[in-house]
Amino acid sequence: MPESRRPHELPTALLTDPRMIDACRVRDFARIFRLVKTRAGIYPSMIARRCELTPSRVGEVIAGRRQLLHMDVIERIADGLRIPGHMLGLTRREWETPAALAVVERQPAGSGHPPTELRPLAALPGVGVDSILALAAGTNPSPSTLHALRSSIEDYWRRDDEHGGETLRPAVVGQLRYVEGLLKDRRPPPIQHGLYGIAAELARLTGWTYFDARQYHQARAYFSEALQLAKEIDDRPFMANVLACMSLQATYQDKPADALALVSAAQDQARAVSGTTARVRAMLAMREAFAHAALGDRRATHTAISEAHRQFERIRPGDPDPPWVSYFDEPKLIVDTGIAHGRLGEAAIAEPLIADALQREDPANQRGRAFHAFWLAQTQLQRGNLDHACHTATEALVPAAAVTSERVSGHLREFYDQLAPHREVPAAVAFEARLREVLAVPGQRTPSSMRT
Repeated sequence: MPESRRPHELPTALLTDPRMIDACRVRDFARIFRLVKTRAGIYPSMIARRCELTPSRVGEVIAGRRQLLHMDVIERIADGLRIPGHMLGLTRREWETPAALAVVERQPAGSGHPPTELRPLAALPGVGVDSILALAAGTNPSPSTLHALRSSIEDYWRRDDEHGGETLRPAVVGQLRYVEGLLKDRRPPPIQHGLYGIAAELARLTGWTYFDARQYHQARAYFSEALQLAKEIDDRPFMANVLACMSLQATYQDKPADALALVSAAQDQARAVSGTTARVRAMLAMREAFAHAALGDRRATHTAISEAHRQFERIRPGDPDPPWVSYFDEPKLIVDTGIAHGRLGEAAIAEPLIADALQREDPANQRGRAFHAFWLAQTQLQRGNLDHACHTATEALVPAAAVTSERVSGHLREFYDQLAPHREVPAAVAFEARLREVLAVPGQRTPSSMRT
């Protein structure tokens, strides 16, 4: 970022003010924003621009009508206002370490080569040689090639559900670039069309793995690539699918207006062709409900939920559903309905729906089970059922520990933070103890609010 465009640092006097320190410690953003305004002259409209929030949302926070709990929003505030990470319970931010003071690892004195474990495998050819050999060999993709590639994608999605996408991403990106290489040559139309569709699906899957890792900038880049590839073959239902993914990401980034615009564009794409199935339309209607719920529009949310159920009832055996929408079955419809109600604060309606869907959810879908169980725990906590909420969250730790997903970890952190007023209650103490046991497993990440 050019120096002239870097956000100004907050005054040291403000960052060391006990009132500011206490407000940051409990993440009281109403107080933080008021102090930033009065002590640093940064007004709400400027806070909104720096933190990628809407001015109305900042105003609601200052007035005490809205809380900010999503970790990505908290990180945007830390980075936008230049609040050191430790003050908000976050890891050290990149901008906190000046480049001139960055530590460069050096080899031990007297060592003529890197440590053994860091040496490249000498027996393998370099990437450049691999490319030359592939070019010399040539390729002639056939229908069986397309079938094999589609089978790989199905396997990637299955493993993504079971383990998360972090370790899959290198293989998926490699296969995406391989398919894009095949597209550089002219092929028979059916083969070329199939390759474009496969490349679009691989780009969407890559975007999804970045979204699940909460690396939103990279996710958007790959979703955009998927959109462009699908546009090349005028696959409007798939374009709708990608736009729906981008809409869901926008809800996580606390950009509900963007979420609604993106899902509306998705529905326009779906309506532009006559072959869009009822299952696809039901999925899109539910994503619309999420966007309206994020905006707090109760009536529009209920209308979109009703439309999702109406479309789902129109599904018939033998419908030509594209493979990418097969996940949207009845348990998914029910749990998403519960989540939409939960986003509106309608916990009494949400709890039985999410609980029913969890009973019927595929046990192999570890991320989905963890994600939905934390939603159930949050609704139980909203209803004042602390013991049930902590019990549900404790059970959710089992699938959560089995999958690498920052999105799931984010829900875990939110739930942990919501327990702050109840930390001395036995049920909360038991949950925290179990949480620390799970986080002691190698590879698991400690919630930032639990770090010392």
